[in-house]
Amino acid sequence: MVNVGFLCLRSILCALNVVYMMLGVLLMGLAVWSRGFTLVVSVNIISGVLVLAIVLLLVSILGFVGTLKHHQILLFCYMVLLSLVFLFQFGVSCSCFAFNREQQERVLGRSWAGMSSDGRRSLEQRLDCCGLNNRTQNREFNLDASLCTAACKVRGRCFQCGDLILQHGGETLKILGGIGLFFSFSLILAVWLVLQYRNQKDPQFSSSAPSQIPLRTGPAGHSLTEE
Repeated sequence: MVNVGFLCLRSILCALNVVYMMLGVLLMGLAVWSRGFTLVVSVNIISGVLVLAIVLLLVSILGFVGTLKHHQILLFCYMVLLSLVFLFQFGVSCSCFAFNREQQERVLGRSWAGMSSDGRRSLEQRLDCCGLNNRTQNREFNLDASLCTAACKVRGRCFQCGDLILQHGGETLKILGGIGLFFSFSLILAVWLVLQYRNQKDPQFSSSAPSQIPLRTGPAGHSLTEE
């Protein structure tokens, strides 16, 4: 039963760490895609997700190695780091949900105002849209629309870039927040499993220990080894 319990815990922890590696790569890809696609939602939140993904990937590799080797020091460090990752991931996930549309519009307006003309034209061509929005910045919108070189102008109907960016940005934040929040609670389970796993004895190590040779007492009271 001890061997079965040890092997079962090791298999579960290895599987969890593989899932965490995949999660780290997924979050990293989403964060890089969001920044590279110029979806201006919040640089701080996207940067936090990117840092979280890298840390989670490195910690999961540490946990995978520690689990395979049953290394007590590595497993202890893994538990501590996993607890810190849980706190950070939970905070970032809540921030993704708390960043509402009004806040996104303010950040987007400041980012658009700070962009160069070439940067705006490049973004318009990439998203196939013209101008930021026609609600609060009419003059600037008309100027951007007149200079827009997106393919939609040929069709005679262009969407506003602000609506497209906010739509994609909101979806990205929901995806990042949902994935992070879902897996953050599994980190608590992983910490508890590691604690149980550290207290298990490695059956291979136990079986490799030298067995004691039984002794028998000779007639003169001397101990003789049994052949």
